Amino acid sequence: MTNANRVTMIPVLAFAVLILAANSWAQQRPPILEQIAKTYGLDSYGQIEAIRYTFNLQFPGVNLSRSWEWEPKTSKVSYEGKDKDGKPVKVTYMRSELSSQTEAVKNEVDPGFINDNYWLVFPFHAYWDTSATVTDQGMKKLPAGTGSAELVAVKYPAEVGGYTPGDTWELYVGKDKRVEQFVYRRGGPTKPSLVIATWTGYKKAGPLLISTEHRGTADGKPLHLFLSDVSVKLTGSDTWMKAQ
Repeated sequence: MTNANRVTMIPVLAFAVLILAANSWAQQRPPILEQIAKTYGLDSYGQIEAIRYTFNLQFPGVNLSRSWEWEPKTSKVSYEGKDKDGKPVKVTYMRSELSSQTEAVKNEVDPGFINDNYWLVFPFHAYWDTSATVTDQGMKKLPAGTGSAELVAVKYPAEVGGYTPGDTWELYVGKDKRVEQFVYRRGGPTKPSLVIATWTGYKKAGPLLISTEHRGTADGKPLHLFLSDVSVKLTGSDTWMKAQ
């Protein structure tokens, strides 16, 4: 499971605190960044009580699934999957109290949560993460297939904390402000260092827009990553709204 455990972190951008930034810094960034975040439901994010989803990864030698339930307002996370040795694991913890959790939660479960959560709602993270430098590089050819889209690069500084400082996400954005493809370049030595993937399978989960299907390559090897069983629960409701 060593190789599988390494592959599951594509890509990991693990920052312990998700910061909703003030307008002062947002105005200094390319306007398209906020436009993208709003396309994915930023204005309605405050209505979300809980999100649940399953992260699935198929890669040469790897076939895994990790199921999550996350309460953004309380930082409560519930996980169901397997540990690095392949044994079943079910755990619930508070990310705000991570330092008091077991080593398994701190070193295995929570890094997995961060990785999978970035795949789930990366447009929000790009908007929230104040340490990242964001540039609008204009229309560029898509990295896979034909056509072109607006390239928005999100680069994290090498000196920032986290699992892989120096990472860069290159988002290829269509006229509808949806991400069509992306390129991930890892800042550190851990493999894989280059991921190219599509963003398709768009579904609405309540007010949120989610890309559930990603196909491409990781260091030249075929990659299929998809999100299943996505649903949200709004504040004041006990009903789960399934993505469709």
